[in-house]
Amino acid sequence: MHTSIYMVRHGESPVNESSKNERTRGLTEKGKRDAHQVTELLKQEDIEVFVSSPYLRAILTIEDLAGVSGQEVQLYEDLKERIFLNEDIRLPDEELVPLLERSFIDPDFSLPGGESNAGCQNRAVAVVEELLMNYDGRKIALGTHGAVMTLIMNHYDNKYDLNFLLNMSKPDVYRLDFNGNELVDVIRLWK
Repeated sequence: MHTSIYMVRHGESPVNESSKNERTRGLTEKGKRDAHQVTELLKQEDIEVFVSSPYLRAILTIEDLAGVSGQEVQLYEDLKERIFLNEDIRLPDEELVPLLERSFIDPDFSLPGGESNAGCQNRAVAVVEELLMNYDGRKIALGTHGAVMTLIMNHYDNKYDLNFLLNMSKPDVYRLDFNGNELVDVIRLWK
């Protein structure tokens, strides 16, 4: 049976000193406007199930869409962003990009106390497989992060790589169509 997962990368989030905690970073004003656009884009898709990373910026990006559909957002801990160094602290871009480059060359590489691409991919794909089994034939919105989204998509098709990640927008929306556990189509919906 055909199942669609709408991967929704969160909108723009503040990155200043007062917003360093990864779990509680919300959305900027632009991120809030874009979340409204995500709702407008997807409200006619008849999405039935809404799941998200437990990080606030991911929840806020799909929360209104869920509300319009009369649904609650289910939180999955294993959809959280990849832990690069410490779960609560965001790495600056000048440190993050070289780490990502190395991680896509060696999927098992991680900093001490951090998580590898392989580890993050395994936990996130396990959630996707659970969703595909539990909601077969339905439409699912998944609030997520750039690295997690890329690693999930990479599991099904290795063309979703570092270059894909670095060129994604915030937010971004892709519909992944599955036949059982097999990915059969990917369509970018965000313009």
